[in-house]
Amino acid sequence: MTTGSTGSTFPRWQLALLIGAPVAIGLGYLYWRNSSGQGEGSDKLTKKRLADIKDKTISLDGDSSEVAKQQQDAKPLTGRELALKHKNNGNAHFRAGKYDLAISEYDAAIEHCPTYEANDRSTYYQNRAAAYEQLQNWAAVIKDCTNAIECNPSYVKALVRRAKAYEQQQDLTKALEDITAACIVDNFKSTTTLTLADRMLRELGQQHGKEAMKNKKEIYPSKQFIDSYFSSFTNDPVRKLVVASSEPKGFIKAKMLFDKGDYEAIVAACTEEIESSESESEYKLEALVLRGTMYNLIACYDEAKQDLDAVIELETADKRLRSNALIKRASLAMQTQPETPGACFEYFERAETIDSMNGDIYHHRGQVYILSERMNDAIADFKRAYDLCPTSGIIATHLCYAQYCQAIQNKDESGVERMKKRFNELLEEYADCVECYSILAQVLTEQQNFAEADSCFARALKVDPNQAQIYVHRAVLQLQWKGEYEEGVKLIKKAIEMDSKCELAYETLGTIEVQRGNLTEAVKLFDRAIDLARTEMTLVHLYSLKDAALAQLSVAKNMGLSISNIQPQF
Repeated sequence: MTTGSTGSTFPRWQLALLIGAPVAIGLGYLYWRNSSGQGEGSDKLTKKRLADIKDKTISLDGDSSEVAKQQQDAKPLTGRELALKHKNNGNAHFRAGKYDLAISEYDAAIEHCPTYEANDRSTYYQNRAAAYEQLQNWAAVIKDCTNAIECNPSYVKALVRRAKAYEQQQDLTKALEDITAACIVDNFKSTTTLTLADRMLRELGQQHGKEAMKNKKEIYPSKQFIDSYFSSFTNDPVRKLVVASSEPKGFIKAKMLFDKGDYEAIVAACTEEIESSESESEYKLEALVLRGTMYNLIACYDEAKQDLDAVIELETADKRLRSNALIKRASLAMQTQPETPGACFEYFERAETIDSMNGDIYHHRGQVYILSERMNDAIADFKRAYDLCPTSGIIATHLCYAQYCQAIQNKDESGVERMKKRFNELLEEYADCVECYSILAQVLTEQQNFAEADSCFARALKVDPNQAQIYVHRAVLQLQWKGEYEEGVKLIKKAIEMDSKCELAYETLGTIEVQRGNLTEAVKLFDRAIDLARTEMTLVHLYSLKDAALAQLSVAKNMGLSISNIQPQF
């Protein structure tokens, strides 16, 4: 149940927090830096505050306390004064809930208002749009808001109202552009506008993510990723199986390819075994598990489920094969049904019933518990896994990390120090375990012990110089520690050199380019990450980043702005 090519338990949102931008706000790489860090007394925009802000109805503009005075004036009104009277009458009808009458008065206000009074006309159009909004006439809302914006391009209320109307019509791209323009005009200071932007980004990201998943092309992860995935299994029966034959075909060929790390031809070799006759198919179940695993890794989830289920439901199958298939089926459930985690745990429970001595069950379930912040359960599972697999540095590291997280939750400072000491003991005991260095480095980063964290990353790369994600983590550390963008970019490019399919490297580099104002380059990088993404959840996240960058580019062009004028200064 790994979340990265190093088998790390750290999900991508934690990496984003190290950069200083919450992934929950798709535009956050721009917005967050404008809304925070303005001094110790600043009112920082947090996820909790964003969640608490309600989508408030926009008020009418141009209400005046001089309505009665004007109406008492016996002199006939003309031009601007007459328009103002009709507008004020319209506002009174609006407040009384008489929206049709309000619209008629706003019609008259627009008719009598001189064309050179652009600000007045923009107000009347915006107020009429507010009345149409109450009647849910979204096309009319959009038309009136457009007229208001033409009169006053910096009219935030009209931009926000039109964005909401576009959202109602499911034109989320235009909605996002309008709300982005409103944020820029507001200088990113309105939490209400930021919240709307976040919501629209989520909606658009989900729309694009679902569409992309349906049309997802088959793509193999890098050899490094697949190697690390299999290294997270201590008791993988296929990996441990020793086969020998003078005629390498079917599963025998697949296993030889597997042992060499030549992964892309494995599915075809397994298929040959599965489709052969019963008398010729000695390793059909092993072939099903291996092919199902490879299907999972290349995001062919329906095919993976079919293969793994075929082994799971065969009660006469070897219990090691069935429990391994159930662990991977749990992983599939978590990837494809994250909103219903119960299905994932059901597969783990079935695996435990079948093969209770398989440490991989407890190790992988423990990782799910960590992601669910169920630390007591995680610790119990990792202890069981470690008892069964005491030579595994990865399991020992994850146990230590879960205990560290529990100490943090409980505000147990002495417990935190004990776990940091235990991490150092693990480095001595499992000196070749990259995961131990990586997780300790991230723990040290959380504690702002940046120099020690950097040393840990350096030691990890000395153990395995090909671990692309370690370069990315180290790059993020440089950004947080020293603000060294050039050094960060250099390290990420090194990651891509090590692994041209490192999705996290493209995403992180794209994020850096957004912060530097290089939005066109950022979009290209997000596209590359999207091509490599394997789950809908990841696609939604990446599309949110891409859509945010595209919206900013579009708005800057439409408003005649330079991107550097709307980017924060570093």
